[in-house]
Amino acid sequence: MGGSLRNRAFGVLAYLALVAAFSGGVWWVGYTAALDQLERRGRADLALAADRLTSQLQRYREVAVLLADHPDLQVGGDPRRARALLRETADRTGSLDVIVLDGAGRERMAAADAVPQAHAGTPYFERAMDGALGVYHLVSDRFGGRYTRRAFIFAAPMFSPQGPVQGAVVVVADVDAVESAWRGDRPTMFFTDDAGVVFVSNRSELIFRARAGDPVSAAQSPEYPTGSVTAFVAYTPRYVGGHEIWRVDGGPYVPARALHLTLELPVIEMTGEVLLDVAPARQLAFLQASVAAALCLAFGALLFLATERRRTLAGANARLEERVAKRTAELIAVNTDLRREVQERTAAEARLQKAQADLVQAGKLSALGQMSAGISHELNQPLMAIRSFAENASGFLERGKPDVAAQNLSRISDLARRMGRIIRNLRAFSRHESEPLSDVDICAVVDTVLEMSAARAHQAEVALHWDAPAAPVLVRGGEVRLQQVLLNLIGNAIDAMEGCTPKQVTISLVAQGDRVELGVRDTGPGLSEPEKIFDPFYTTKQIGAAEGMGLGLSISYGLVQSFGGSIKGRNHVDGGAVFTVELDAARKAQAA
Repeated sequence: MGGSLRNRAFGVLAYLALVAAFSGGVWWVGYTAALDQLERRGRADLALAADRLTSQLQRYREVAVLLADHPDLQVGGDPRRARALLRETADRTGSLDVIVLDGAGRERMAAADAVPQAHAGTPYFERAMDGALGVYHLVSDRFGGRYTRRAFIFAAPMFSPQGPVQGAVVVVADVDAVESAWRGDRPTMFFTDDAGVVFVSNRSELIFRARAGDPVSAAQSPEYPTGSVTAFVAYTPRYVGGHEIWRVDGGPYVPARALHLTLELPVIEMTGEVLLDVAPARQLAFLQASVAAALCLAFGALLFLATERRRTLAGANARLEERVAKRTAELIAVNTDLRREVQERTAAEARLQKAQADLVQAGKLSALGQMSAGISHELNQPLMAIRSFAENASGFLERGKPDVAAQNLSRISDLARRMGRIIRNLRAFSRHESEPLSDVDICAVVDTVLEMSAARAHQAEVALHWDAPAAPVLVRGGEVRLQQVLLNLIGNAIDAMEGCTPKQVTISLVAQGDRVELGVRDTGPGLSEPEKIFDPFYTTKQIGAAEGMGLGLSISYGLVQSFGGSIKGRNHVDGGAVFTVELDAARKAQAA
């Protein structure tokens, strides 16, 4: 068990290490891809900024070239008109100054009221005297104000009518005016000269900082006043995927981690540089690595859970197989016992069914026994009448009255048919009925039972009331079994009214939809315990009486249940008991 836990722990740690390595790889790929995209965008921004700077300075260069050919500025021209031209040009172009130099580098005239300076030996003047356009940058306090001014100088040569260069026109551009349009924009940009000093930038804190070389040496160059150049902000360069990344400590407006790009600008003798913040690229790479790690961890967790579940299921399966084998042996033994018990129960059920059939038959015979006296009376009366009619018919024949004798013989025939019908009903009632359910005319059943009960009711002085419907009413059941149920209910009603007045049994029949209700009501004392009347061996008759077994209603209940119907007993509000038998209407009746 301990070894298994150690193996699982080692596997989890190994998987975590792989996830960490994979996430690191995703971070590196995402970071370098983001840097590639950032470099493309940065180079486009740097080129755009360089074009904007050079285009803004280009107009000063063109002004110098145009003024160099102006006739008012040539040697021998009107000084006042020339001075007015220079001032008007400076005002319109926003130049710091426009100066006209002679061939020795002396100032002939200028737009600004400043102390004249010697320009001989300066790079821009020497280049103009060579017949080319001179470009130079410097920091000067020539133009007044409390602080020194940064300026770009463009010197265009002035040619004499004979051809040689006789002087130059110098246009001084204000760098602050050029810078003001994009100061504070992103990203951080700056332009350095050959000495590595930042001369133009959209971040004022970077101006006059020497990025390359010795700041002291850079400060000794003639372009910058003493003490104006300081060291560049602290930075540490390193390369990531071929990209130069700086860690910079340059204040809140300079990114702490930046992609460094450069672009040469030979037109203005500067180098454009840009610092692009790599924080978004790092965040994107970190997000990609986090998503990859989350997916790997989720997959690993699912794999671990599946493995643990499989291991658990394997152990549970082994234990289950062992238990199944053991339980199978037990079930085989139990199955053997159950088969034996089933055989015993089947035999008991067969005996029970036989006993129930015998009990039903016994109930029938018991009912026949109760009706025996009335049946004897019913048969004895016709027999005596037949004997009397026969003797009378013989006498009428002897007297020569055949018509009267024929009447007596007709009466004998009617009495014989009545006796035959009574015997036929008794025989049908007493036989076993094992036929399946069929459509039975409940009205015919009631008529037959009333005919069988008539003698007993007459003997007990009970009036039987039955209003038969005009049309047959068909129900689902067995004819003989329905006769037994109704005969039992009428017999119980006759017995219950002993000593009561009046004595009446009313039979009603109501069809409601797919159900038919047959009611038997008496005028006796009612039911003392209605909830027990269908219990076996429950009776209200005297103990020891031959007819007091207490099985009649129980048998009737079972017979009605076998038809899919129900039987209920209750006390009527006007006195006496009411038994209701509900049966399913026959399909024929429903179709009709």
